[in-house]
Amino acid sequence: MKRIGLLTSGGDCQALNATMRGVVKGLFNNLEDLEVYGFDDGYKGLIYGNYRMLSAKDFSGILTRGGTILGTSRQPFKLMRVPDANGLDKVEAMKQTYHKLRLDCLVILGGNGTQKTANLLREEGLNIIHLPKTIDNDIWGTDMTFGFQSAVNIATDAIDCIHTTAASHSRIFIVEVMGHKVGWLTLHAGIAGGADIILIPEIPYDIQKIAEAVKNRSRSGKGFTILAVAEGAISKEDAALSKKELKKKQEEEKKVYPSVAYKLESELKKELDLDIRITIPGHTQRGGSPCPYDRVLSTRMGSAAAGLILKEEYGYMVGIVNGKIKKVPLADCAGKLKMVSPDDQLVKAAKRIGISFGE
Repeated sequence: MKRIGLLTSGGDCQALNATMRGVVKGLFNNLEDLEVYGFDDGYKGLIYGNYRMLSAKDFSGILTRGGTILGTSRQPFKLMRVPDANGLDKVEAMKQTYHKLRLDCLVILGGNGTQKTANLLREEGLNIIHLPKTIDNDIWGTDMTFGFQSAVNIATDAIDCIHTTAASHSRIFIVEVMGHKVGWLTLHAGIAGGADIILIPEIPYDIQKIAEAVKNRSRSGKGFTILAVAEGAISKEDAALSKKELKKKQEEEKKVYPSVAYKLESELKKELDLDIRITIPGHTQRGGSPCPYDRVLSTRMGSAAAGLILKEEYGYMVGIVNGKIKKVPLADCAGKLKMVSPDDQLVKAAKRIGISFGE
C-alpha cells in the first residue's frame, strides 16, 4: 500500500490540475493499492488537518480545467516557524498530520515560497517531491515552470488587442504584466506581442530614455507606442537606493499610484505631450484553461513525479532542462530565483530588432 499526499500552495495557475492528474494517473496505473489524500488550501490544510481521500475519478476530466481542485492559499515561508494565533507550532503540526496518515510521500505543487517550505519539511525528515508551478518562470533548476506559457499567451493576447486601438488613436499604451521580482513573463509576452518598449525588474529604466524612444518612433512616422511593463519594473534612481530607503519610498508612492503603470504614466506626461492609456490584464493571466504546451509539460512532470515515488526517490524537484525531465535536489534549488540576465540571448535579440528596455 502506498499513501501519498497532494497540496497546491501559493498563487494558482492554469495547469495545477493537469499536473496532479499526471501524478495520480501515473501511480494508479502502476500500483494495485494506493491511497491519495488531498489537503485543502495548501499548507493550511496540512497544518490544521483538513484533508480528504481522493479517488481516480476525482482526477478524471481535469486536464483542461484551470485553478486547483484542492484550493490554495499563501502561507509565507518566513512565518512557518512563527506559532499561529493560538500558539500552534506549524511545522510540528504538519509533521503530525503527515505521520498520522502514514504517508509515504507528500507531493507539493508551488512556487519559490512553497518550495522553501517543502525543503524545510524535507529537512525535518519527510519524504517530499516538489513540482514547479509559477507563471513567473523564476524557479532555479528548471528551464520552464508549468503555468508560464499559458500566462504568456494571455498577456500576449492583451498586447495584441491593444495594437489596433493604439494605432487607431495614436496613443501610448502601458500594458502592465504580472511579475514583481523577475521579468520572464513580460519579456516573452512583450516580444510575442510586438511591444516597442519592455521594462523588467532586472533592467532598471531611465524615464528620459523611454521618452526618447517614444519620440524616435514619432519622428519615424509611427504614431503609437506600446510599453510592456512588469509590475516590479524599477527606475535607475530607485534601484540605487538601499532596501530600507526603497521600501519607504514605495510605501509613500502607493498612496498616490495604484501600481507602476500609473507612476510611469505620470512621469511620461511630464516628458511627452501625448495621450497615454493604461491596461492591466491582472489575474486573467492566472485564469482559464492551460494551453496545450502546459498540458503536455504538466503531464510529463506529474508522470515523472509518479516515477520517483515508485522508485522511492524523495527530496527532489522535478524540472525540465534542455527539453529533458531532470530531478533536482531540493537542497540545491530551494530559495534561489532564476532572474533574467541583461545579457540573456532573448534580451539581446529584442534589442537587435529595436525594442527599447529604457536603459
